[in-house]
Amino acid sequence: MATVSVKTFAQLANNFNNLNLSAQLTQYDTQHFNKVISQKKVRLNSATATLLLDSSNWAITKKISPTENNDGYNINLVFKCLSGRAASSSVSLVLGFDDWSVKNYVLMPAALYNGNRVKAIVHPYLSFLMDTQDIGPDKPQVVSDIPRLNIKDGPSRVQQRSGDMSTPAIGFHNPINNSGFWLLTKQGNGIDDYGIDIEENNQRTQASISITSPVVRERYQYIIADMQAPATDKPANFTAGDSVVISANIYFFTSPNVQALYNKFTQIRNDFIPQGKVNYAIPFSAAFKIQEEKFNRQNFEPTFGYYSVGMRENYYQDWQIGWTGGMISPYPLLAMGGPQSRKNVVRNFDWLFPNGISPSGYFWDSGQKGNQWFGIFQDIATAKNLHLVRKSGDGLFYVLKQLATFKALNMPIKPNWNTGSQTVADAFVKTWQQYGQLGQYVNNTTGELVIGGSASGAIVPATLALAAKHFNNKQYLEVAQQIADSFNQNYVSKGLIYGAAGDAMQNFDSEATYALLESYMTLYETTGDAKWLQIAQNVAIQFSTWVSSYDFVFPASSTLAKLGKKTTGAVWANTQNKHGAPGICTHSGVALLRLYRATGNVFYLNLLQNIAQAIPQYMSTIKNPIPALQPGWLSERVSTTDWLEGIGEIYPGSTWAETALMLTILEVPSIYINTQTLTLATFDQVKSKIIKKTNTAITLEIENPTSYPCDLKILAENNQKAKLILGNLTKSAFISITLKAGEKQKIVIKK
Repeated sequence: MATVSVKTFAQLANNFNNLNLSAQLTQYDTQHFNKVISQKKVRLNSATATLLLDSSNWAITKKISPTENNDGYNINLVFKCLSGRAASSSVSLVLGFDDWSVKNYVLMPAALYNGNRVKAIVHPYLSFLMDTQDIGPDKPQVVSDIPRLNIKDGPSRVQQRSGDMSTPAIGFHNPINNSGFWLLTKQGNGIDDYGIDIEENNQRTQASISITSPVVRERYQYIIADMQAPATDKPANFTAGDSVVISANIYFFTSPNVQALYNKFTQIRNDFIPQGKVNYAIPFSAAFKIQEEKFNRQNFEPTFGYYSVGMRENYYQDWQIGWTGGMISPYPLLAMGGPQSRKNVVRNFDWLFPNGISPSGYFWDSGQKGNQWFGIFQDIATAKNLHLVRKSGDGLFYVLKQLATFKALNMPIKPNWNTGSQTVADAFVKTWQQYGQLGQYVNNTTGELVIGGSASGAIVPATLALAAKHFNNKQYLEVAQQIADSFNQNYVSKGLIYGAAGDAMQNFDSEATYALLESYMTLYETTGDAKWLQIAQNVAIQFSTWVSSYDFVFPASSTLAKLGKKTTGAVWANTQNKHGAPGICTHSGVALLRLYRATGNVFYLNLLQNIAQAIPQYMSTIKNPIPALQPGWLSERVSTTDWLEGIGEIYPGSTWAETALMLTILEVPSIYINTQTLTLATFDQVKSKIIKKTNTAITLEIENPTSYPCDLKILAENNQKAKLILGNLTKSAFISITLKAGEKQKIVIKK
């Protein structure tokens, strides 16, 4: 790889927000939570430099080279301790921007969206709005106490571990000169994980982005909803002969809007760290059998007849209409389950309608013990009567999918199921017409919009589109499109999507982002209007920042390291609950496949492949148990940072991730192949490859590397068939095969 002229790079950097490079040495007082006691810095105007810290003498060597695709630069910085000792210290590469603006949109994937520069309140988890001045239909966004750039005067700094992000990266869009910047780096360099920081000066006219080795957060670190936890990072003790390498890729590009920053990310997200390999665990078909048995044995409440969210250890795990289970879980059990599952689903419908509908017309938010109904958080005065709008959106979306499934199975639909569903659809229309928004929370009794703003109801346009078809009601589709336009204008176009996570206030989240993708794809498929397809692509690209793009290396002593779990494809929750998870909360991801079929862009296909293949390894089974989890249980935690349980540790419990797994098994094929473009994607826990192709046929070799037999469904189509709506395809459109454990099989697919 050729070395770039320092002068050429310097000229480019000077034209871009006056970028300059520095090397920095820092020493800490570990008895006072890593308080800085000494710091030395040198501008890297040439290929070499020297620094002194404590009794140590350092030589620094800089090398700048073009990236492989020649669209960026690799910066390689080598710190060499020539003599002496630097106790409790770190080294840093610092990028200074002397032409900074508070208007810059700063993005750290899954961690910082527009710098998280919004009003925050300090309140322990469960954090919720307590001050009535923050509550109302038209109040600004409020987040919990999370890492963020300061919206007010005073210090403005974010210190993160590399594992705090889905990809160790930071970028920004400058709207003043329409420029964009990305920095990508690794998890660490063998000493420990990197620290990735951004800091602004008092006037917000200058900023610095730094990579520090080892990671050392000063004085405080983040623990769930609390920025005041004492720092516990351990600096290094350097002596003569020690060498530290920090390497990063940086990219300069034209960025006419925020979306351009996201678009560039999809092009480079794996330039520095490649995607990981699949951890083959258990095929979809075998996993579903375990899940079905588990749900009927442990989740079904026989006295009243409903599937609880979890083990009913508290009301959060008993009944919630959407978000974490509720009326989502019965859908795959109805569509794929046996006679007992279908009988239980019918009982679930009979139990819900009409008792589960509140006086507002929305579903009741939560409940317990079969006949007690209430708002989202009973122990919080300002929340106990409130309903998270997203939950009724989820609930009705999956109720309507099940009503369509009842039809397909020739099972009767009872009148009160239809009446109740229409009541909820009408509640959405009423709120929209009265307030011009759906808001985040409504009063479960009166329907009053109590907390406004947000994209909490992101799934509602899709829900109303389904309702329009089911009830032959054009108004539902008209309102769906009006809401979708509003979401695009107020949230998508600004890169500010939030409001779907019920326990995370108005923090930015993946859940609303993916739900918007479902909505825009459903509207495109329903109306044929290309504008919805373009917005769907924008949303999918923004959603990709929430998906882990590489395999994090867990500490050797951690639970997930001992189990050999992989992180590529884990989906992060939100900027408060800083963990990845097995699957999307709570959807299958199939909208990404539908988006690929409409566009031919394999990025969407690959993203879904990562997500789908990551989930099964996290299900505890008799053959491959996970500590503290019973067979069939999935923890929602894939923790690559120390926000709560610890890096590589899990939450012991039965969670919504089980439902996400079942939805994925139902809605995503085992293997997809376009026989015209020869695009092949495997979503199940098998291996597949094209071994022969002729003008009339393609031969696939499929291998089952697991210890379970599997039943596979293969979707093979050409470009013409890809124009058909995926949900309308019948079983005959799929090829079914069965493989024994360890078996290889060749199948011939006609073009």
